[in-house]
Amino acid sequence: MKYAVIDRGDPLSKSLVQQFHALAAARGFVLDEERPEFVISIGGDGTLLQAFHKHVDHIADVAFIGIHTGHLGFYADWNADEIEELVRLMAEETPRLVRYPLAQIEVETNTETLHYVALNEFTLKGVDGTLVAQININDELFEMFRGDGIVISTPSGSTAYNKSLGGAIVHPSIESLQIAEIASINNRVFRTLGSSVMLPKHHHCDIISKKEQRIQLSVDHVNMMHSDIRSIRCSVSTRKVTFPRYRAFTFWNRVREAFIDMT
Repeated sequence: MKYAVIDRGDPLSKSLVQQFHALAAARGFVLDEERPEFVISIGGDGTLLQAFHKHVDHIADVAFIGIHTGHLGFYADWNADEIEELVRLMAEETPRLVRYPLAQIEVETNTETLHYVALNEFTLKGVDGTLVAQININDELFEMFRGDGIVISTPSGSTAYNKSLGGAIVHPSIESLQIAEIASINNRVFRTLGSSVMLPKHHHCDIISKKEQRIQLSVDHVNMMHSDIRSIRCSVSTRKVTFPRYRAFTFWNRVREAFIDMT
């Protein structure tokens, strides 16, 4: 079994990395940072996002396991004191593989076409003022947007930025994207729906820049600045991210423990 580990960088996470390496070596696992079968993320959800983007180019061949040492580990199945049990199960059991949808983003600038994949969300914001954009769904005008920005989230990412904007929480078995507005302005010139919109996997959304403007793009935790964007196409990716489950822990249990359970 080939594996790689990425950690958050704090003392606890670094000590857990060493513990995992020792246990893995005793079981005959092989450390392979380039083409692992399993990637172990030790930290929080931000650490797992880093792991995802590090290995996104061969996403079909890798599965991600999260060990939680942060404040909220929505993608993490394991606590810091459960590493020994995790390694035992990895060596002795065949996991159930759970696959979550991803977002595909195609950015057209004046000079090039850029391609990205997002696990949680893709965010578009104006830098020097409000963002002004036309939104098309399936190549037809849907609305003219003016406001702080737009968030396009995956089902698993619906619990993140999207939720704070009043968007719906979507089960990852529903292959879809959700469009949520950030502080939209509504008047007789710019008119938006004012609520989040879900698109199924066979639909796409185009965001077309309607003025010269500096725009901040965020793909999960990665931020970029552009001043020459013409349009952005968003759709459900043909690829998925894989998480191996060695024990039952349903999506709705994760939601309850993250946002409701006070015990």
